[in-house]
Amino acid sequence: MTYTGSDNTDHRPIMIHRALMGSLERFVGVLIEHYAGAFPIWFAPVQARVLNITDDQAAYCEKVFGQLRKAGVRVEKDLRNEKLNYKIREAQMDKIPYMLIVGEKEKAEGTVTVRMRDGKNLPPMSIDEFAEKILEESLQGRGI
Repeated sequence: MTYTGSDNTDHRPIMIHRALMGSLERFVGVLIEHYAGAFPIWFAPVQARVLNITDDQAAYCEKVFGQLRKAGVRVEKDLRNEKLNYKIREAQMDKIPYMLIVGEKEKAEGTVTVRMRDGKNLPPMSIDEFAEKILEESLQGRGI
């Protein structure tokens, strides 16, 4: 490749390439755009959020949170004194894949009620069963 310079002779151009974002950042940008923020479970920064119905379940929610963290699940907790429907709506807007609803029944039975991002409810399950489900789903999503 050559060009004719001001001295009427051929010159070889020098090109300096500068990218504002590298290939990894571009790839993450493509993923965000493709999934519109509703990431698959293996890629979601937060895989589940624990929601209590009343303050009476706060201690059990802390136990659920700790057990899931220990199992390797990326989990958050929302123990605010807000209505459950408000907390569910917020989690759906944040595109959290799973919401774990904890009320008196779940506290008494040692389970969680699992609500999916799309509004479907799964049957109540133990904390260990949920952790196993998340980890299995993550491995399947990555093709492992």
